[in-house]
Parts: sequence; C-alpha cells; structure tokens
Amino acid sequence: MSFDHRDPGTDPAVWTTFLAGLDPDRVDLRGTGSVVVVAPHPDDETLGAGGLVATAADAGIPVHVLLGTRGERSHPDSPTTTPAALAERRGAEFRAALRVLHPTATATELDVPDGGVREHAEVLREALVRRLAGAVRPTLVVAPWRGDGHRDHRVAGEVAEQVVAATPGATLLAYPIWAWHWDAPPTDADARGADAADAAAAAAAMPWSRARALHLAAAVRDRKARALDAHRSQTRPLSPAPGDEAVVDARHAAHHLRAEEWYFAPVQSRSRESFDAHYARKPEGWDFEGSWYERRKRAMTLAALPRERFRSALELGCATGVLTTALTERADDVLGTDLAAAALERARRRAPSARFALAAFPGEWPEGRRDLVVLSEVGYYLSPDDLDRTVDRVLDTLDDDDGVLVACHWRHADDHAVSDGDTVHTAIARRWPRPALVQHVEPDFVLTVFPGAAVPSVARAEGLVG
Repeated sequence: MSFDHRDPGTDPAVWTTFLAGLDPDRVDLRGTGSVVVVAPHPDDETLGAGGLVATAADAGIPVHVLLGTRGERSHPDSPTTTPAALAERRGAEFRAALRVLHPTATATELDVPDGGVREHAEVLREALVRRLAGAVRPTLVVAPWRGDGHRDHRVAGEVAEQVVAATPGATLLAYPIWAWHWDAPPTDADARGADAADAAAAAAAMPWSRARALHLAAAVRDRKARALDAHRSQTRPLSPAPGDEAVVDARHAAHHLRAEEWYFAPVQSRSRESFDAHYARKPEGWDFEGSWYERRKRAMTLAALPRERFRSALELGCATGVLTTALTERADDVLGTDLAAAALERARRRAPSARFALAAFPGEWPEGRRDLVVLSEVGYYLSPDDLDRTVDRVLDTLDDDDGVLVACHWRHADDHAVSDGDTVHTAIARRWPRPALVQHVEPDFVLTVFPGAAVPSVARAEGLVG
C-alpha cells in the first residue's frame, strides 16, 4: 500500500456520515486492571488512543505506554532541522502530551530507529512481554491496527497480536490512524461483495464488522485535543519552507477528535471446540472420498508436487486422513496434524503407515525438518496473525535445498471461515521469499506450489533436455 499524507485523503465529513449509521459494540473499561498502549511514534498514543488513556485516568486505571521510536524521520526533506533535533523535540512532546492525558501514566521509550520497527521487532516484543508479565490483570493492550498502511504500524500491530495471544488475562484492541486517510467508507456495492479476484485487494480495508467504539466525554475530548496540541512539531509547520509542512494538519486531526474513538477487535482463528462439534455431527468431516470435486482437487494437488518422492512430509490440518493416505505413496515419512481428536482417530485407521499428532498450529508445532509441507483447506480458518506465523514456521521447517509448500484452498464463501482461499494465497505469497513454482486458479479452488529453494528441472534430470 502506498499513500502520501500530503494528499487530501478522505474527507472527515464522509466518515462522520458513515460512522453515524453504525451500531458497534462499546469499549467498556469497567473491571480493567491496567492498560498498555503500544505507540510506534510520538503522537500515535494520542491520535489513536488518547481518549482511552484519559478515560482510564479518570477511572483510576494505571496506564503504561511503550513508545517504539522517537519519530525522527517525520520531516525527511526539512531544510531547517535534523533527525537528531526532531528526536529530542518529539520525545519531549510525547512526555508533555502523556501528562495531559494521564498525569500518573508511565512510559518506556525504546528508541528504535524511526521506520525500523520491523528490523527491531524483537526489542518491542521483549518489552511488551516484560510489561505484561507484571501488569495488573485483566490487562487491555491497545496497539496500531496492522492494516493501517504504515510499515511501523503494521509490525507493531503484528507483534502486539502475537504477544497478547500468548498472554493469559490480556486482550487487544487495535486503533487505526492513517487508514482514515487512505481508506473510504464501504459503498452499497462493497456491502454486496466483490468477486473473488478482488477479495484479496480489498482485504486491508477497515474491518467494520469488528469495530468497537469508546464514547468520549466532553472533558476527555478536550484533554485529547490539548494533548495533540502538545505535538507541535507534527500539528504545525516547522517553518514556511517546503519540507516543513505539518504532518497532522487540521483535516487529519479531525479524524481523531470525534466524540468516539474507534478500535478493531482482532480476528480469532476457528477454535478447536468448533471443529470437535463439526466432527460430532459429521464423523467423516466433509465428503472427501465421494465428492468428484474433492477427488479431482486431490489428484491435481498430488500432480502439482514437483518431485516423485519426498523424504519427510508434514500435512497441516489432515482431517480424516484421505489426502494423508495418498501422501504416504509419495513420501518416506508422513506426519499429519489436526486439532480434532475424532478426525485423527479416523485418520489413523485410514493411513496406518503415517504418523499423527493432535496439534493446533502455529502455536503447537512438530519438531523436525521436512522437504514437503501441505496446507490444504485450512488456511482460511486462521486469523491473519496466525496465518503469518504459520508461514514463518513453514519456512523454518523446510529443508533449505529442496523443500516445498503446497497450498490448496476453496475460493467460495464459508460462514465458518475467517477469510477465503484467495486471501490466504495472497498472504502466503507476500511473505514467501521466492516466486510460486505452480499457480492454478479456477472458479472453485486455488492451488499454489511455493518452493523453498530453486527447483531443478525434471526433464533435465531425466535427460530429456540438454
């Protein structure tokens, strides 16, 4: 995604009309033990969560802000200042704004390079883990929405999702900042749905089905406005010279000074309980053996494998073991995993030469290196964060010299799914270090082979070409 803060962006009045028609769940801080705010840059804490911080102060709830960078690259073309000077100035502005919002709030300033949160993600991760370890439960973590369009915001949001998901007693809300600028309210056509080819392109649009709103009292709104005013390097031009323009001008600020603050709840992967309930109703799960669609898709998946034989195959989400059985004819060792115990009981009977493990990936992951990983009809049950983590796990699992990931997914709507096949394959391709070896798309499913390394020519190996 590419946008420029100097562009006019979406008119705040357009958002006002759209937001007035929503009836979101409300953010309620009653019973919250503490709040932790993740802010990649000075002013993110105010723009995205200033009202929540001030509301927490009025309720006597402790707040800690993890500030990732000092925002020294906010004016890269300035002829009147330097990144070092901006870092010092913006750090002081951050502290002043926080005092306005919550006089007793504490903060950790990590001093990661502006624009470098991805390269220093572990610094943020470790700081958040440490902070949550001693935080009063239940703890609310607020962080940037991962789809916000700014790389630092995306990575900070991803880190927060991962840490909170692994922390009992912690919940997460994500705040948008630049999405107000580059996105626009959905139209009636959007609500009816685009075709599948457009679905991946629209995946980053603001997820209004998961929106949450915090009503801001008049006094809280006033404090938020005063806190934003403390960030003068951002809300006012540094000088009349080109390159010194305000980053958060009045038009941008209007998005954040409403009577409500808006957040998004994270997507949750489909639960183990839901799959257990499914297999209790339908012991065979889906009609894997009787359906011509399933049999044809399985044959095409096997035909797409770039080698005749593999040493060790891992099938993620093996269900009742129908594809697993076919994989045992192509690999010396096959391990199937699933999070439904009933499915695995059938899989063991169907494929006695394979091994099976009850595991919910990506959190539960088998040890060992593989030269084949199969992800078939399960990726769209994963939250975006869990899918990203799964891809990272696969990359760590595959042998460097000849490993491959084969992914195959249904392209139609599924009421129980988090996303769809096109979205899953686009997300994998975005993180995968090499181009796809095979890409097959038809109305019902998408099949992709992602190589872990350069794949040799089969024809050359058999001497069919020189």
